[in-house]
Amino acid sequence: MPANAEAREHVSSRIALRVRALPDVVELSSGSFGTLATPLPGGTVDGVAVRDDIVEVGVVVRYGRPLPEVAADVQAAVVPLAEGRAVHVSVEDVIAGLPETREER
Repeated sequence: MPANAEAREHVSSRIALRVRALPDVVELSSGSFGTLATPLPGGTVDGVAVRDDIVEVGVVVRYGRPLPEVAADVQAAVVPLAEGRAVHVSVEDVIAGLPETREER
């Protein structure tokens, strides 16, 4: 595997773990056309697209908080892992009726 592919795999996997741990994030989303993903040997990291100069993250979030605040939280969590790339967050869907915390699920 080329070094650049290894770096993208490492970055995308770390970002996915960090974003999934956020309390308002229900899941990652690769978007309606499946373009928010990082291809890897043997699969993809869906919901995180690591490109040369940008990281794009797609999320499905729980209903409640204002979406700009949730997106800002996701962006703040990703920036330290993005290795200097710009970070764009898209909220792909909102789910209502979920418990307030992961422990209640």
